[in-house]
Amino acid sequence: MDLGIAGKKALVCASSKGLGRGCAEALAEAGVNLVMNARGAETLEAVAADIAGKYGVEVVAVAADVTTEEGRAKVLAAAGDVDILVTNAGGPPPGLWSDWEREDFIKALDANMLTPIALMKALLPQMIDKGWGRVVNITSQSVKSPIPVLGLSNAARAGLTGYVAGTSRQVAGSGVNINNLQPGIHATDRAVSLDGGVATQQGISPEQAKANREKTIPSGRYGTAEEFGATCAFLCSQHAGFIVGQNILLDGGAVNSTM
Repeated sequence: MDLGIAGKKALVCASSKGLGRGCAEALAEAGVNLVMNARGAETLEAVAADIAGKYGVEVVAVAADVTTEEGRAKVLAAAGDVDILVTNAGGPPPGLWSDWEREDFIKALDANMLTPIALMKALLPQMIDKGWGRVVNITSQSVKSPIPVLGLSNAARAGLTGYVAGTSRQVAGSGVNINNLQPGIHATDRAVSLDGGVATQQGISPEQAKANREKTIPSGRYGTAEEFGATCAFLCSQHAGFIVGQNILLDGGAVNSTM
C-alpha cells in the first residue's frame, strides 16, 4: 500500500532503538525524511546512517535529552518544519506505591506527559498552517489496563491521554490528526529490563520470566518493533485522516476488554 507520505518530514523521538526505531524505519520505508533523536550520539548516528543508506531518505541525527528544555530546544531547532511528530520516551522504573516521592512523579510527568505536550505545542501551529499533520504518541497499554508496579507510568501516560483526547478534536478540522499507540510487551530493551526485575523478585531466570509472561498473551509471544512501526506509519499516512484522538492497543490480546 502506498501510504502517500513520500517526501514528507518526520521528527521521531527516542528512535535509536526499540519501538522508536521501528517507527523511524517504517516511515523511512514509506519515503519520509527523518529527524531522529536519542540521548546516545554514537548509537543514534550509526542507526541514522543505516536507515539513510537502506531507504535513500534524508536523515538528520540529533543527540539530546528531549525531556529537558535545553534538549527540546536543540531538537526543535534541527527539526524545523516537520509534517509528522512521533513522541516517545522511556518509561519510569517499576516499584511500589510506597517507594515513590513527589520528585519521582515530577520526573515521570516531565518525560511521559509534559515533554510530548511541549513538542506538540511547538509543532502543531505549523501543521495547522499547512493544513496537514500527523502526531503519534507512544504511550502504554497501562493507560487501558493499569499495571500495579508501573504506577508512575500509569499516572503520567494517563495524563497525556486526557490531554490528547481534547486537543486532537480541536485541531482535526485543520487536517491535523493526533492519536496514541499503546504498546503491550514488545521485544525491546524495556522488556528485558522488566523481565529482569521479575526474575530477581521471583528468584527465577530472565528466560523463565519471559516464558511466563508470554503465556499471559493470547498471541503467545512478544510484539516486534517492525510491526509496531508499521502501525505507526499507517497512522501517519494519507489513509488515516478520519482517525482522531484514538488509543490503539498493540498487545497481542493481553488486555481483556470489549472496547
